[in-house]
Amino acid sequence: MPNEKILETIPVGTLGIIALESSKTLGQKVNDYLVKWRNSRESEHKGTIAFAGYQRDSYLLNACCPRFGTGEAKGQIKESVRGSDLYLLVDVTNHSLTYTVCGKTNHMSPDDHYQDLKRIIAAVGGKARRITVIMPFLYESRQHRRTSRESLDCALALQELIHMGVDSILTFDAHDPRVQNAIPLSSLETVTTTYQFIKAMIKYVPDIRIDADHMTIISPDEGGMSRAVYYANVLGLDMGMFYKRRDYTRIVDGRNPIIAHEFLGSDLEGKDILIVDDMISSGESMLDVANELKRRKAGRIFVAASFGLFTNGLDKFDEAYNSGLIYRVLSTNLIYQSPELLQKPYYINVDMSKYIALLIDTLNHDNSISALLNPIERIQRIMKKHHEDIKNRP
Repeated sequence: MPNEKILETIPVGTLGIIALESSKTLGQKVNDYLVKWRNSRESEHKGTIAFAGYQRDSYLLNACCPRFGTGEAKGQIKESVRGSDLYLLVDVTNHSLTYTVCGKTNHMSPDDHYQDLKRIIAAVGGKARRITVIMPFLYESRQHRRTSRESLDCALALQELIHMGVDSILTFDAHDPRVQNAIPLSSLETVTTTYQFIKAMIKYVPDIRIDADHMTIISPDEGGMSRAVYYANVLGLDMGMFYKRRDYTRIVDGRNPIIAHEFLGSDLEGKDILIVDDMISSGESMLDVANELKRRKAGRIFVAASFGLFTNGLDKFDEAYNSGLIYRVLSTNLIYQSPELLQKPYYINVDMSKYIALLIDTLNHDNSISALLNPIERIQRIMKKHHEDIKNRP
């Protein structure tokens, strides 16, 4: 059972989790872990008033955002949150949800999900002791800096949440963590998914050899260099990088089209490749990189991204898998995963619910999460065990 030292401090307030409709599935998994851990804990202080409501059948609170016929909505919380330590879970990328506008069906966009989050915060009405927003895919995080006269949507959203009374924001693998400069006096934690990815790879591909002779880390672009460098350092691997040559004279689908992918790195022949990125959007540039790697005689290609958006569907990935271009695709359950994706033979689902539950449990006791945010020791332990297993294999 995780971290028994947690009981050395009293909870900040009665724990409450509000999983918005977009994060219902993840919220239920997180809740199940918390219920299990807290019902099995023993402490001499559990009978005191400070621990009132500590053990419950569920920490999920009843909240919703009903809509009027025009598409307008309101936030409702149907039970008391006075004095609670609230954790709001929201997935702004969940396109599977719909609502009706004057008889027409609309799919919810990131803007709709963000608006619902603000409605729930407004419904709290300042009665909670503390509000923490857990937003795995940071809203508008791809619009984090200016390149011309344009809006800075992510910075504005962060400032708005803090202004509304949010105490801290937890996100995962932010597109650019420097966006926290928008709220320098408040807490924005960017959590990495490195340990969970390594653990999933070892579990589902037990024959994988993670050493410099058999594997290389690849960054698909210059923006993801720091992520690839981190993986390479903790795993003791070499790394390479592609940079995109774009045509800045044209804009296609809101971006400058890529002319070519140029490679910087050493010989890849016969090596397994791990391409790491924060997200798979359409996946086109990722597959272009995979093609370039195969041209350089690379072995199996693993694609790992915290957020599998697959905005153009899965057909191209099916084709790439069937042709032997890619071997496995890994992404997390931090955002919506379609039933179709979960059934793909090449897809590995990286479950983050236990990690989120551990973060919530630790924060509710007002303990430091620094050790949880730095997974080096856990990675070293699992790698040591994996190397021993490989060595002892007949």
